[in-house]
Amino acid sequence: MQNKRIAIKIGSNVLTKKNGTLDYTRMSALVDQIAELHNRGVEIILISSGAVAAGRSKVQADKLDAVSARQLFSAIGQAELINRYHMLFTDNGITCGQVLTTKESLGTRGHYLNQRNCMMVMIEHGVIPIVNENDTISVTELMFTDNDELSGLVATMMDAEKLIILSNIDGIYNGNPNDPEASVIREVLPGKRDLSAYIQTGKSTYGRGGMQTKTNIASKVADEGLEVIIANGKRDNILIDLIDNEADTICTRFIASPDPVSSVKKWIAHSEGFAKGEIHLDGPASEALVDEEAANSVLMVGVTNVIGNFEKDDIVKIFDEKGNQIGVGKTQYSSAEAISMMGKKGEKPIVHYDYLYLL
Repeated sequence: MQNKRIAIKIGSNVLTKKNGTLDYTRMSALVDQIAELHNRGVEIILISSGAVAAGRSKVQADKLDAVSARQLFSAIGQAELINRYHMLFTDNGITCGQVLTTKESLGTRGHYLNQRNCMMVMIEHGVIPIVNENDTISVTELMFTDNDELSGLVATMMDAEKLIILSNIDGIYNGNPNDPEASVIREVLPGKRDLSAYIQTGKSTYGRGGMQTKTNIASKVADEGLEVIIANGKRDNILIDLIDNEADTICTRFIASPDPVSSVKKWIAHSEGFAKGEIHLDGPASEALVDEEAANSVLMVGVTNVIGNFEKDDIVKIFDEKGNQIGVGKTQYSSAEAISMMGKKGEKPIVHYDYLYLL
């Protein structure tokens, strides 16, 4: 057993029946598998959807707008979801704890580290963190794309060795999953992550995301040095099979990059949604930045435009001379300071290489 710490994300369509109610039998089976891994000494972080789906089945809210309805369903469903997990883990002699978060609460390095410390303390005391977005206070512009995005951030934040994303299909197919000629793509290697030709664009019944989101997140996390698996959570004994019978279990594996990034770069990689502004570069500066043989910072001499109102240490997006985003990083200047120094030589970098993540 090589896996010391694993993040497991369970999607809404795994945890719910066709009528939208929680599938208690499936939850129980998955918790039993997690408990077995836990008892083997594997540290587990569980990212679980299902709250909104569970709440939706309890109350009618036809007259509410989408955000209000989501807040209502989440408030009701989260209580049911965590109570069920508590009961199931207690039956296995394991303590679990609830961690509700929002995109906004991970937007600064300090908040990010506070969240990490909370879950590290839980793990150190044998407690399984159960993480979910706090949909009761999240509004559209502050929401994660879905819990796939959240799971990627949590897995990298917690230095997991593996992220397992459980959906209701066996993985990513090389065609329509309903086509008998289509088969599951078993491995996705570094440098060959573009699967857009195979991805179905539809979203899941009860979740917010689709396979495109899962693929994007899996690619990013694998490039950061973590193996990512997309598998069918409705298959019996799936988690144990993924660990014990890797070669024989149907799934899609995103092979981890051999060059993992630092913890700070992991945070920055998942901070694009928190960006307060944009830095635009000229051609030579853009080329220097994407040179794989060099470790270059973003220098003021190559900056052609500064957009937005940001302060020192805020996250900014970085664009090349054609307007294509090429990176994201933490700025060492405010927007006012950056504007005053555009094109100047000899100034310290606006984004140092240690705080730069290239897309």
